[in-house]
Formats: sequence, structure tokens, C-alpha cells
Amino acid sequence: MIEDTKESQQDDAVAKELDGVPADMIDDGDNPEEGGESLSDALDKLKGDLDAARQDVLYARADMQNLRRRMEKEVQDARNYAATGFARDVLSVADNLGRAIESVPEDLREDERMKRFITGIEATQRELDKVFSQNGITRIAATGMPLDPNQHQAMMEIPTNDHEPGTVVQEMQAGYMIKDRLLRPAMVGVAKKPD
Repeated sequence: MIEDTKESQQDDAVAKELDGVPADMIDDGDNPEEGGESLSDALDKLKGDLDAARQDVLYARADMQNLRRRMEKEVQDARNYAATGFARDVLSVADNLGRAIESVPEDLREDERMKRFITGIEATQRELDKVFSQNGITRIAATGMPLDPNQHQAMMEIPTNDHEPGTVVQEMQAGYMIKDRLLRPAMVGVAKKPD
């Protein structure tokens, strides 16, 4: 009677372990001739399926991590370069302020009435430069530098013996960068050997 109870308990334990396993995968070992899988074959198949599922989970995690990194970069780029269009539009304002200051003749700079007006325009230009700087907008160095097609746009060649060919000798319009991207190329005149 005790033996029957032990066997019954063992059968219940095996039944709990096999609960949820498809019936065609369970072989009681009584009829190996019937073509059924042995328990070790079923276990090997389950282990293979488990390994494949683990591999799929690892690939899915890697894909999610790559997607997260891409999204973080896109968000960072959106923050860094969101003002690009607005900054391009404001550059013409900076150009006009610079031209206004350059066009004032020296004799008017000494006139007391004009002095305050000119000082106001210069203060406005300094404030605009400060705002550019705070937003990562910097002016591209041009005059005296070798021509860099990534930052300079050559508008004309100027024959001269004073500079090496390919050197920027005149800046017609200032160029700007926003962080590490080109906002507007500098329009320049480049030295060439005289004919």
C-alpha cells in the first residue's frame, strides 16, 4: 500500500512536469517500435528550441538598443540644429548691420549727434554676435587661409604675387558654422599667379 502511494506521488510529479508539453512529444518508453520520440530526443529538441528562442531575444535586445541610440542621436541633433533655418535668415541681418557700420564715413563718426547712433548700431551688432555664440554659431575664418571647399565658396580669382595661389585674399560675405555643420559658406576671392 505504501508502495502504491509512492508510485502515485511519482506519477503526479511527472504529470506536473509534463503539463503543457504536447502529447505527441511524450513517450512513455513502452512502445519504441511505434515510431514515437524517446524522452531524450524530445528533451534535445526542446533544448534546441530554447537556444533558438534565447538567440532571438538577444537579437531583439540588440535591435532595441540600436534603435534607442539612433533615436537619442536624432533628438540631440534636433536640439542642436533646430535653429538652423532661423539662423540662416538672421545672418542677412548681421550682414546688413556690418555694412551699415562700414559705410559710415570717418568725418561722421566724430560728429556728436552721429556718434551715439553709431555706438547703438555697434552695440546691436555685438549683442547679435553674443546671441550667435550662445547658440553655437561661429564665423568661419577666411582671409589669409588656404581655400577650403568645405567652408569657402570661391567667387573669383585675384592675380597677385603677394600670396600663395589658393589663398583667400578677399572675403565678400562672411561664412558661418552652427556647431560642427556648415550654415553658410564664406564667399571669397582666391589668389592666383599673374599671367
